Amino acid sequence: MKQVIQNYRTGTLKVEEVPAPTVREGGLLVATQVSLISAGTERSTVQVAQKSLAGKAMERPDLVRKVLNKIQKEGVVDTLRMVFERLDTPAALGYSAAGIVLEVGKRVEGFSVGDRVACTGQNYASHAAMISVPKNLCVKMPEGIDFEEGAFVALGAIALQGVRQAEPQLGDRVAVIGLGLLGQLTVQLLKAAGCVVLASDFDPAKIALATAFGADVAAPPDRLIEAAAGFTQGAGVDAVLITASTKENGPIETAGEIARKKGRVVVVGAVGMEIPAGALLQERAGAAALHLLWPGPV
Repeated sequence: MKQVIQNYRTGTLKVEEVPAPTVREGGLLVATQVSLISAGTERSTVQVAQKSLAGKAMERPDLVRKVLNKIQKEGVVDTLRMVFERLDTPAALGYSAAGIVLEVGKRVEGFSVGDRVACTGQNYASHAAMISVPKNLCVKMPEGIDFEEGAFVALGAIALQGVRQAEPQLGDRVAVIGLGLLGQLTVQLLKAAGCVVLASDFDPAKIALATAFGADVAAPPDRLIEAAAGFTQGAGVDAVLITASTKENGPIETAGEIARKKGRVVVVGAVGMEIPAGALLQERAGAAALHLLWPGPV
């Protein structure tokens, strides 16, 4: 079968012919109909893979620390051998897909061959012709939902969890910073929950899309504080959901500027978190209201 494979050592990304997976106990074998490209996450993965070893180290200092600790315990030679073996191991991209059940594993109930299912999970719901997925990472698709819609299952779940953490109430004024896939889904969920939504992104096309999905007010980041003041008559928004991807602290600092006192700030994307001492986030929003959900770009 065909599968998208990333080599982390060479940076090569290609479609390869690989052996088909087998169904595992407690899982399903699924014929993939559609797999979702999570543009931010997967672009970031590919970009890191294409960097030099020094570039990879700069991008992931957390892994460098692990390597240094391992060198102290097991020595340089064994550690470097392990590192290069891991870099040479082909990695599967993708984590959200939809398809048709081909085979049901032992100890699995509630699924049958031929069921239409949505699947999630890194190293499970990959960009591949067939995928073997644990049953707890699969859900039957309701009638009327097509495979393209079902393939959004992972991002939809992440967006929904972010909205739940924000605890929106009917009529709340909520800001969404970052309008990629997660941001667009978040805007729609907030509107469905009866909120008034302020959306923000650098990209005018994404702002236009969010507006088409129901955002009540939209503004680029350099005008967001001003827009929020008018949006709330100076009171501050009830909640901020950050679905952006950046190493800068701008989104988290802006969230503190625009949130009302004791407002709720939920970080769903990957953003800089070096909050200065006496940050506005703590003074206006309350540190107890800060929730961190998602470890990677979206």
